[in-house]
Amino acid sequence: MADDTDLHVGKRLRRRRRLLGMTQQDLAGQVGVRFQQIQKYECGANRITSSRLYELSRALTVSVQYFFDGIPAADAPDAANDAGHMEGDILSQKETLELVRAYYRLGERPRKRLLELAKALEGDQSSHGAA
Repeated sequence: MADDTDLHVGKRLRRRRRLLGMTQQDLAGQVGVRFQQIQKYECGANRITSSRLYELSRALTVSVQYFFDGIPAADAPDAANDAGHMEGDILSQKETLELVRAYYRLGERPRKRLLELAKALEGDQSSHGAA
């Protein structure tokens, strides 16, 4: 049975792979395993060794810590700012991935303008909702 940490790491692995538009086969080829092994990692069926996790982090251009982000410490109190806890795992939704990919295809100036627009719209939404 999969451990909660193994499941979390597997979800983060899948999320990053999809965000980059990579197939399981693509990733497997980069780290020297079969795609079935990537499947097992992603569902938490197989644990990832530290050396393999390092290879995966390099292939996915993230730090090793990325895979553990969001795991609450067992004895630590909850953070006062829980903005990082989004309902329904929004980052794994297809629409979110498409939006992020499209955003990074833009040049730097249009990206900044789009971000400013999104923030302005968010402000408009919260002021209307407060009425």
